[in-house]
Amino acid sequence: MNDGDSAGKHRAGGADEETAGNSQAEKESSQAEKEKKPRSFWRELPILILVALVLSFLLQTFIGRVYLIPSESMEPTLHGCPGCTGDRIVVEKISYRFGDPQPGDVVVFRGPESWSENYTSRRSSNAVIRGAQELGSLVGLVPPDENDLVKRVIATGGQTVECCDDQGRVLVDGEPLTEPYVTMDYPFTPGVQTCDTALKSGRCFGPVTVPEGNLWVMGDNRSNSADSRFHVYDELQGTIPVDNVIGKATFIVLPPTRWGTISSPDIQQQ
Repeated sequence: MNDGDSAGKHRAGGADEETAGNSQAEKESSQAEKEKKPRSFWRELPILILVALVLSFLLQTFIGRVYLIPSESMEPTLHGCPGCTGDRIVVEKISYRFGDPQPGDVVVFRGPESWSENYTSRRSSNAVIRGAQELGSLVGLVPPDENDLVKRVIATGGQTVECCDDQGRVLVDGEPLTEPYVTMDYPFTPGVQTCDTALKSGRCFGPVTVPEGNLWVMGDNRSNSADSRFHVYDELQGTIPVDNVIGKATFIVLPPTRWGTISSPDIQQQ
């Protein structure tokens, strides 16, 4: 009896151990299956959004950004006329990390103090909404709260710019510029309305010597652009610091009917 009971106990114990082993194996298998299961989309979504926002911030800060053209000062190159759909342009920020803007380039820049006297903030007076707008600006969802302008570079530091020669052309260091992009300008009629007649042409200005590290900029729509000529009596003689330049306008992305590159011709005769 004792031997039989002992054997029975050993068999029962072995069965219990086997059952326990199987249970542990099943648990481990179940745990492994759980670990292999892909994470829920809703759990990953916040991570994906965060990564997208960080990438957008880096892109907008160091590579390029899209800007809306709000005015007609660069017509016909860039559309911003009243009642029409303003162009959205890509402004790349890489070129000027390795060199300065050149005559003929179309640039976006932060307006100096005298250029921003009539600028009003686009931000809400509500602190919460304003904070959300500032955050949106960092990732490119909201325009920056600054007076960003777009014009074409006409002359750079050390050059002397003025208008006009006897054909009404802008001169840089005494040489006339080739400006195929200008289609709208003030009247200039030799012998009738020039820079020397009693009724002077609206084209006339200067001469102005551009300080080193600055640029003289003008709109392609010469008769409707508050550019360097308009600010010639400020502390910078109408010029803008190169440090204010955000980047070079390179491409029109909207509307689709206007897709294309933005020309930056060599306007100074060699």
